[in-house]
Amino acid sequence: MAGFWTRWIPKRLRKEGVTIPVVRLHGAIMSGGSQFRPALNLANVAGALEKAFSKKDAPVVAISINSPGGSPVQSRLIYQRIRALADEKKKRVLVFVEDVAASGGYMIALAGDEILVDPTSIVGSIGVVSGGFGFPELLKKIGVERRVYTAGENKVILDPFQPEKEGDIEYLKTLQLEIHKVFIDMVKLRRGERLADDATIFSGLFWTGVRGVDLGLVDGVGEMREVLKRRFGPQTKLELVGGGRGLFGRRVPGVIFGSDHGQAMAASAASGLAETLEERALWGRYGL
Repeated sequence: MAGFWTRWIPKRLRKEGVTIPVVRLHGAIMSGGSQFRPALNLANVAGALEKAFSKKDAPVVAISINSPGGSPVQSRLIYQRIRALADEKKKRVLVFVEDVAASGGYMIALAGDEILVDPTSIVGSIGVVSGGFGFPELLKKIGVERRVYTAGENKVILDPFQPEKEGDIEYLKTLQLEIHKVFIDMVKLRRGERLADDATIFSGLFWTGVRGVDLGLVDGVGEMREVLKRRFGPQTKLELVGGGRGLFGRRVPGVIFGSDHGQAMAASAASGLAETLEERALWGRYGL
């Protein structure tokens, strides 16, 4: 008889405890990616997010973030999807930062109703950066002549094979300021009065997790397993939610699991040196 009545008790009230879905959003944020070299973008994480928020008996959804940033568009799209699902399913979102949630990584973290960090996590970097290389002098030295034919006077703006133009730089800065304002508005909307009165918050600087608490960028220090068990009981279980599997059973890229890092790194060499260097540069800014 005991088993019969147990069926009618909500799972969150049963002795075996609740199960919390966990989604890991790890890696540089960029469009594209491949089966072997995952990229963190909306297309690759949408499935995992849908699965996590569809768990009816889960009181919250936990999201683990470890990202140095990347595409502002993909960052914002992931943020918006998390918030849309949270509102639709009426669930709170707890974000746990591992090594870093900076730039676009922090933008995604803003989707959390609470953001918790390790004392040594890196957070912040609320700014916009563009970078590249210029090669006009190299072409002269090796005797190569650049030939470009366009319709539209600005079609070759910021061409790395031509000398920099002041007008091009000013135009790029205008775009950066517009994107920066969107980022700042998101931080103010989500963090509100929790933000400290500190002019450096939106300067592009980044801080440790402890300092992030002082500045109001995050809510506190805590490790996922310990926090969830303390809040929902010692029997609480964590269920890692993946993005599903594609043809031949291979995991869909974008949600990176610890055991997949070696495969991703090995495959990165074949997926393009430029992308690999770009990703390493993003991590390198934070000493990682």
